[in-house]
Amino acid sequence: MNRRDFLWRSGGGLGGLALASMLGADGLLAAEVAGGLKLRPDGGLHHAPKAKRVVQLFMAGGASHVDLFDFKPDLVKHDGKPSSFGEKVETFQDGLGPWLRPLWDFKPYGRSGKLLSEVVAPLGEVVDEIAFIHNMAGKTGVHSQGTLLQTTGFNRPGFPSMGSWVSYGLGRMSDDLPAFVVLPDPRGLASNGSKNWDAAFLPSRHQGTVVDLSAPRPIADLFPDERVAFASRAGDEAGVALLNRLNRKYADRRPDDDRLDGRIQSYELAARMQLAAPEALDVSRESPEVLKLYGLDHVPTSFPAEINALEETIVFSRRCLVARRLLERGVRFVQIWSGNDNGFPRRNWDSHEDVHRDHGPLALGMARGTSALIQDLKRTGLLEDTIVLWTTEFGRMPSSQGGKGRDHNPHCFTSWMAGGGVKPGVSYGPSDETGFKPLDRGSSTEVYDLHATILHLLGIDHTRLTVRDNGVDRRLTDVHGHVIPDLLA
Repeated sequence: MNRRDFLWRSGGGLGGLALASMLGADGLLAAEVAGGLKLRPDGGLHHAPKAKRVVQLFMAGGASHVDLFDFKPDLVKHDGKPSSFGEKVETFQDGLGPWLRPLWDFKPYGRSGKLLSEVVAPLGEVVDEIAFIHNMAGKTGVHSQGTLLQTTGFNRPGFPSMGSWVSYGLGRMSDDLPAFVVLPDPRGLASNGSKNWDAAFLPSRHQGTVVDLSAPRPIADLFPDERVAFASRAGDEAGVALLNRLNRKYADRRPDDDRLDGRIQSYELAARMQLAAPEALDVSRESPEVLKLYGLDHVPTSFPAEINALEETIVFSRRCLVARRLLERGVRFVQIWSGNDNGFPRRNWDSHEDVHRDHGPLALGMARGTSALIQDLKRTGLLEDTIVLWTTEFGRMPSSQGGKGRDHNPHCFTSWMAGGGVKPGVSYGPSDETGFKPLDRGSSTEVYDLHATILHLLGIDHTRLTVRDNGVDRRLTDVHGHVIPDLLA
């Protein structure tokens, strides 16, 4: 066995030596399986897991908690009156106008009686599966930083996405599909673009694989370009074999550099995906009942520039259905994005000008697709070991901006989870009477706590999954984070 083989068989190359050392000390290190590390017979890293996979729904732009999930009677009572916060408040665009009531009425749903806005009423079908967290607090009102904080645990670039950490820690469950798949908004990427699913200093094979369902070729470069139709399959296979031999010879002389190995593995995976991916992405294979559940039984052939609620449902629901198909085929982490960073007309959640206009179709489409996804996961038995995470980079102010809009509110917002060991039908961590800040100013929930809880449900101790980078033992939760017992079933 040469030095390179020894390193790989000991825990995934130099990038995984810290993890291999940690596991070896605990007597937990097992064989490499499907391109990752199967670290316990039950699939967990440090303890028996409740979940195996995650689907993250990210609302880019800053979804308004007080208009969707966190009802505040005081905003109804004082609607239109001058706002006062009892402290000096600095907002992104000076959005400190009069108090603004919720843009939609709320009513109770489910056995839990959870109050939901009428614009997300479809979630009432599954509200008793959901654990709401109403005292989320961020660190910044800047979109790019707030988004990175939620996706990577840091508010600056250069750190791995949560999906990359999960892929690194637990590996792939399928030989033919990646562990981490990203389904972007068809209208464009959110703030930071691909940095939101980058592997950073982790081995590059753990970065998210982008599947753009709106593109003629959802997975770029998976099949040969039409301009080289003269190339035969046999010739293609012979060329790939030659490149593999040359690449391996090159890599063997550089055992401390994993970049080429990551690229080789991505090409090998791409070859296997040529058969597996088209089938996984083909929603026409679903039954009429399932297509109706997702609202995909009547699909328009084209979309106008201003997407209405029905078309928004189709845009979001199709990605939710594809996510379920990917999860059941062994993808471990799926990230679904709603909203882009392309300016006007606004097709994201950054409702400075008009919450009703911007949130309306986005929220209703999201709620229909998400409700269908949770019902479908429950129907197939996947919800039992799949975590559904809904989040955004920050909330919006209880005061108005320009009469109809709301400014950024990093001090308080809502995230929620369902499935995979999450306690169903609960609301955790109340916000104050207007939704401006957590009710208990000293005990807000931060993204580190959310990440720590998700890793715990996956069988991972967030303080022990570390990789040394630039002399520091880095982890998803930095030096923070606590598992939230009240959210565990």
